[in-house]
Amino acid sequence: MDDLKISKKKPAYPISDKLYSYLKEYNRNFRLPIFYDDLLRFQGAIVVYDENDEDTLWVRVYYNEFEREEIDLSLKRVYSNLISDGNETIFKYLNVDAIDFCTFGNTKPFRIKVRNILNDNYTYFYVKKADASRVYGLELEHMLSPYNLNFLVYKNTIIEEHIAGIPGDEFIKTMLPECNSSEKAQIAKEFVKFNERCMIRLLGDMRSYNYVIVPTHDFDHVVFKIRAIDFDQQCYEGKLNIYRPQFFKENFKMVELVREKIQKESIDQYKIEERSIIVRRMISFQDRIGELLNCMEEDTLSNDENIALLKEQIYAYTLDLEFRKSKNMGHVLRNALGFVKRNYEDINMNNFS
Repeated sequence: MDDLKISKKKPAYPISDKLYSYLKEYNRNFRLPIFYDDLLRFQGAIVVYDENDEDTLWVRVYYNEFEREEIDLSLKRVYSNLISDGNETIFKYLNVDAIDFCTFGNTKPFRIKVRNILNDNYTYFYVKKADASRVYGLELEHMLSPYNLNFLVYKNTIIEEHIAGIPGDEFIKTMLPECNSSEKAQIAKEFVKFNERCMIRLLGDMRSYNYVIVPTHDFDHVVFKIRAIDFDQQCYEGKLNIYRPQFFKENFKMVELVREKIQKESIDQYKIEERSIIVRRMISFQDRIGELLNCMEEDTLSNDENIALLKEQIYAYTLDLEFRKSKNMGHVLRNALGFVKRNYEDINMNNFS
């Protein structure tokens, strides 16, 4: 499989006043006691290795004693508002065990590990630079995928709850070969649906390290789901295939699995199922999605070259002239969701005729 290249590094786009108002309306806004830039003032760092002594591309950072005390208190406040109701009485039971900084990728996030000292349970959250593309991606994932997302935005900083799961690249390398035939067929089905979901809502760059596999034990088997964890490439690239995970070489094993386990008729069936589920979610969130798309249509999320290329490629894929009339990425996405919804409604009406 030829590697699918992303042309240039995506720039960060500021959050517009209209998008900020939207975030306030839906309780995504909180006056943070600490910003991303505050965490950049670390004094030193050491490399974090995994259990196999391989570099994780994260470093554990350290601050001077005075600043660390203030930073820890601020991070506890963030945690309390992200996870709970903001109550400060829980602070005495919390400890910030680690602050890690990622040296890989566009966003260079901080990962915060917070532990309950009474029982040693711990969780993570992330502090990142706010980027409009990522905010739109998170909101669309929250509304159009099976998963709810929890995040907060204030000025140039975004706080995200950790998405638990096994990194896709690690799963493909170490766990997929150990799965039985039935499990492999189920994973192949989920990849087909994940591929369709990403394409419909224009979420790009879903290489294996940008999604996780979530195994859930049912009473007689394990159910596998695929969740995106990186939303930076929402509505930016011009090549349609960048929004289709099947075209990345990192996903070649998953594509092979689909070819081996799923017949074409079943692939078509799973695609229809995913489109139908997305349309039902669109109907459930109709007003909220409408407001979000209004924000996107007034926003700059890509360049003219990418917009022109994407709307032509989607037109070639769908033969829907509305795509050629799109003025920006917000219009392209509105037309994409509208196209899926119209086809779903047409099929349903035909079933009653």
